Amino acid sequence: MKNLFIATTLCAFLGACNSQVATFQPGEIWYDTNQQMINAHGGGVMIHNGTYYWYGEYKGDSTYHAPGVEWDCYRTEAGGVSCYSSKDLQSWTFEGVVLKPELNDSTSDIHPSMVIERPKVIYNEKTGKYVMWMHIDNYNYSKAATGVAIADSPTGPFQYLHSLRPFGEESRDMGLFKDDDGRAYHIYSSRGNSTLFIHLLSDDYLEHTGQYSTNFAGKYREAPAVFKRGNKYYIISSGCSGWDPNEAEYAIADSMLGTWTVMGNPCIGENSNKTFGGQSTFVIPVNPAKDQYIAMFDKWNKLDLINSRYIWLPIRFHADSISIEWKDQWSTNDF
Repeated sequence: MKNLFIATTLCAFLGACNSQVATFQPGEIWYDTNQQMINAHGGGVMIHNGTYYWYGEYKGDSTYHAPGVEWDCYRTEAGGVSCYSSKDLQSWTFEGVVLKPELNDSTSDIHPSMVIERPKVIYNEKTGKYVMWMHIDNYNYSKAATGVAIADSPTGPFQYLHSLRPFGEESRDMGLFKDDDGRAYHIYSSRGNSTLFIHLLSDDYLEHTGQYSTNFAGKYREAPAVFKRGNKYYIISSGCSGWDPNEAEYAIADSMLGTWTVMGNPCIGENSNKTFGGQSTFVIPVNPAKDQYIAMFDKWNKLDLINSRYIWLPIRFHADSISIEWKDQWSTNDF
């Protein structure tokens, strides 16, 4: 019995030592393993073979107002899409710019003079390809298209294929969601940002099918972040106020193309009516079996976009409803 007690205690101790606990300070500067500021804005996280891959907009270090545009159109030169990898959500290794801008062709969708925003990546088991979708626009946001790129590795390099407007519809702020059955969906703001489209993609994830739904018409929602819990689907989105924060809202449905029920603002705490100064971009399903999800927001700094910060917070569930409470600091133990 004495030996059993010692062995049990030792196992418990080693288990505690080996458990990976990530600590987050929302809105602070986050650094990679080389002590460089993480540069992955409007991003999303793909979990693949036990590794987290965080993709985002690689911002240039010079912010300016787009000439001749009346609204708050601050931007940087498009620097492509960056990737960071992690095993524990804490230590992020810079894997480089995995979709590089096209420097020599001013007519290219990914020339620095263009806009590359909100990149998301999913893996296609059927083709063995990693597929990236992103918002593609020109300097004054009149192109309103979406772009597609593919790679053989999660760390690229990604080959840019083309941009398009889905069946002629505008596509601006967007998200990407892969369901348990392998089907993938492109979620995007359209029709002057007044309507949110949810569009089923082809089996290779490279094109739109004829199956889609239009949602929240006239509500002007953007920055969609979609996730699934059990048999329920959730969308967290923001209103349309340029770079300035506004109130978040979430909705629930029984299917991706089904009827969505608006539930209101999930945020709780100081500045919750402004989404804590942030804007939704993605939800990480860390461990769905244990209700462990992280809501990702960008805290935009419109006058210095490279210095925009990241707000990651745990999602709480109350039956089917959710809440997201502000925390100055939290860890994955808080799940």
